[in-house]
Amino acid sequence: MPRLHWPSTLTVTALAFLGVLTRQVTVVTQVSRAQDPGVRAGAAAGGALSDLTSYERAYFDAGLEDFNEAESIADGLGPRMNLDSCVGCHSQPASGGSSPALNPQVEFARGLGLSTDVLPSFITANGPAREVRFIKNPDNSADGGVHALFTVTGRDGAGGCVLKQPDFEAEMKARNVSLRIPTPIFGAGLIEQIPDRVILAQQATNGPAKQAFGIHGRPNFRGGRISGESNANPNDGTVARFGWKAQNKSLLLFAGEAYNVEMGITNELFLTEREELPECQFAPYPNSTMNMSGQNGVDSMSSIEKFAAFMRFLAPPAASASSPGGTASIDSGRATFTSVGCSLCHAPTLQTGKSSIAALSNRQVNLYSDLLLHDMGVGLDDGVTQGDAGPREFRTAPLWGLGQRIFFLHDGRTSDLLTAITAHSSGGSEASAVIKAFGDLSEGKKQDLLNFLRSL
Repeated sequence: MPRLHWPSTLTVTALAFLGVLTRQVTVVTQVSRAQDPGVRAGAAAGGALSDLTSYERAYFDAGLEDFNEAESIADGLGPRMNLDSCVGCHSQPASGGSSPALNPQVEFARGLGLSTDVLPSFITANGPAREVRFIKNPDNSADGGVHALFTVTGRDGAGGCVLKQPDFEAEMKARNVSLRIPTPIFGAGLIEQIPDRVILAQQATNGPAKQAFGIHGRPNFRGGRISGESNANPNDGTVARFGWKAQNKSLLLFAGEAYNVEMGITNELFLTEREELPECQFAPYPNSTMNMSGQNGVDSMSSIEKFAAFMRFLAPPAASASSPGGTASIDSGRATFTSVGCSLCHAPTLQTGKSSIAALSNRQVNLYSDLLLHDMGVGLDDGVTQGDAGPREFRTAPLWGLGQRIFFLHDGRTSDLLTAITAHSSGGSEASAVIKAFGDLSEGKKQDLLNFLRSL
């Protein structure tokens, strides 16, 4: 029987056909994982409210000048301090913002003259500007206060003032350190003018949805508790709203405390030096008070009044309609922000009340915060109680301007927005169910939400 010879082309075709029959072909589609788009370029913040009067603008400009000024020992700097200017910590992306990419505390630690200061390990050149609080006193009682990083010792003008820095490394090893980064102050005057009733009404909105998600925020009333009225101050009873734990009621208080705590400069609200060794007192009276001989209103103001005016008239950040990711992605992300429950705490809009300043009166405030305290779980527990805010409780951080922030969370532990979001789900956090809903999204929807947040 003669042997059959298949044409070579037919042989190849047949073998290929048989291969299809005997081989399972798997097609894998690559899906990009969502990621933080990064800091938005430009500086969509830092200017004054657009509708100020010429007189109000003069107060803003005077406050901005003082805010940007570096203080010296002759100005009252020290004896203990964290930095020598307000803008050093609040400069990203402009004056009034948050911590810059290059930490000014590193250069400041080298000091002027023969400074004896040592740079703590948690202060790094490419890390955020920070303040440090100790959780406990040596006798194990609650501390929670700011312990200044640096001293005037060895610096030009310090004379015979000899001080030691706290032993930060020992406190770190003892897990007795709580770190904080600066909060942005853009639009702060609008926040100040939101009536308590608006904040309390926001607390009561969307009750069923909040209950379903396990969200139960509450205000930090200024002062302590009285019997029968939780969290209220018997002499005031009003809602505080500034700071990581909403511990400060007003911008004047916020300014006075920062001037004294961060730079060691005494003022009309904080009259006493935080370090009272006689050899470290360089002035017999508070460093900054009202100038009774001033030629006009601006010249008569003390520094903290100028700081408060600057913050009060500082415009909110401008959001982008198209960057990053394009308008469609941002719009989708905005809708998803609401649908997964983020807006239950990060309320998109509150309203100011009537004000003697027209630029602040009856205005919509697109801050993306309810200004309430929320339990953020064990992972964000900082060990510190302020007012009636416990160690796990933090004010809902306003999200306007988030697109241009570099560092996130109260201690600046991350520069990645996605990491910051997932940190909200630590054990016992009110945000856990919301973060689970975020985690269940497709990667595309997650990216849209991240793009939306970076557009703010």
